[in-house]
This record gives sequence, structure tokens and C-alpha cells, in this order.
Amino acid sequence: MQLTLFKDLSINTVSPLKTQLLKWIGNKQRFAPEIVSYFPSSYKRYLEPFLGSGAVLATLSPNNAIGSDIFKPLMKIWMTLGSSPDTLVQWYKERFDFMMSNGKVKAYEKIKSCYNSAPNGADLLFLARSCYGGVVRFRQNDGHMSTPCGIHNPISPDSFKKRVIEWYQRTKNTTFLILDYKDALSMAKSGDMIYCDPPYLHSQSILYGSQSFKIKELFLEIDKCKRKGAFIALSIDGKKRSGSYHCEVSIPKGLFKREIFVNCGRSMLKRFQMENRTLENEVVFDRLLLTY
Repeated sequence: MQLTLFKDLSINTVSPLKTQLLKWIGNKQRFAPEIVSYFPSSYKRYLEPFLGSGAVLATLSPNNAIGSDIFKPLMKIWMTLGSSPDTLVQWYKERFDFMMSNGKVKAYEKIKSCYNSAPNGADLLFLARSCYGGVVRFRQNDGHMSTPCGIHNPISPDSFKKRVIEWYQRTKNTTFLILDYKDALSMAKSGDMIYCDPPYLHSQSILYGSQSFKIKELFLEIDKCKRKGAFIALSIDGKKRSGSYHCEVSIPKGLFKREIFVNCGRSMLKRFQMENRTLENEVVFDRLLLTY
């Protein structure tokens, strides 16, 4: 279900992803087809400066794209997918085999310790797929990943390989870069399509670097891109708890032309925080703001 203030939106259709590569806070995979349906039917290049799980990028599967993020271990995963997908499969298999030989929790904690001592893409890849609830969270004081081991065994290397094959095909026309979002947005040109999915103010304070993120600075960069003639879509805090609570974010007047509410279902973060308690009142609606 989606709610919109506008009745004249053109709808584009895409082929949904069959698999999930990374588990990540704010993963948009389940409703990426709806988000993409509101993108322009024609654009020159696609830019996604807060790449995260890459679900919107892979769902869109553009012919010319730049996917970027400032988090180096995360981007190492994406850069390896683009340049050497077999290496990605090998990273996963090595850690999966280590877990099967040494016990799930013990091996998981060892891999997490290795990651925290020297953050890297290979360890993060496996941790993201095997951590509790798929919630990759980082401590603010030292940046260490703190999520415990998940209750289920991670998927097999063969299953993961199939996912890598699908995601490689979907993203093979993408250049992956380690960039601050401001530097990424400075690359925008007239006719480009930009999708921004930054850390959410009320729910994603456990993400890397989110404590220093300032939404007002992003609005200034979006305005610059709009003036260049680029199309921009922004996912931002919306409604939670069955719509009874609205995350108030002051939006600059005139910056966006359309506002759409996208039903995201149950909150992944709340599922982690509440364990076995009911989530009936934790439905999340994202706001999708469009400059066009």
C-alpha cells in the first residue's frame, strides 16, 4: 500500500530481485520496485551516494551508474562484486567453512573480533549475513560492530554463489566508488537520476557515521543538483507505529514537488530490539520525496 499527495504519477515497472546479497539496516529490497516505479522513464546516468545494501540499484539495474558510500569495508564488498565476483564467493566460503568446523558462535565471535581489529570487506560480508536479525550495528565510541551471532545458520556457499551471480548481472554497468556523499553528488549533471537513502534521524543512530550526518547539509546538496537539472529522489523518515507517530523533518519549501508514503512493513530494527514481542504496532512508512 502507498499513499500519495499527487494523482498524476507515471509508473515504471521493473523485475524484482530474486535474492538478497547483504542484510543491512534500512534495506529497501522488498519495496525497491515501488520506489523505482517513480523514477523518470528516461535519464542519462544513475547515482546512488548512500549505497548500503544496494537493493534499489540492483532492482533498477541501470545501464550507466555510480554506486558509492563513504564506508570502506562496505564498498570493498561492492567493488569486489564488480571486479571479481569469484573472490566474493571465496571470501564467504572460507568463513562459512571456518564456522562449520569451529562452532557457530565461537567462529562468529572470532570473525567479528578480526573485523573489529582491522575492518575489512571480507569479514563484514560474512558477518552481515550471519549476525542476529540482520542488524549490522556499530558502537559510537569505537566504531566496532557489536551485533551478536544469529540464531539460524547462514546460507550455504552454493546458495550465496547463486546470489552473487544474480547481483553481478544486475550491477555490471555500475562503477563503485568510496566517496563522501557530497563528493558523489558533485559529479551529478543535467539529466542524471539520483536516489538518496541516508541514515534516518529517528531509527538508524547505530549506523556507521550516522551520528555526524546532518540532513540540512544534504538538502543543500540536493538543491545544487536540482539546479544543475538532475532528478532527485530522497527516502526519509516517515510514519511509524501504525501512523500514530510522525517523524518531523523540516523540508525546505519548494525543494521537492512530490511526496509519497511507502509502506515498509515491520521495522527490522524493532524486530531486533523487541525480540519475541509483538510488532503489530511497529509498521513503518517511509517518505519518498521527488524533485520532479
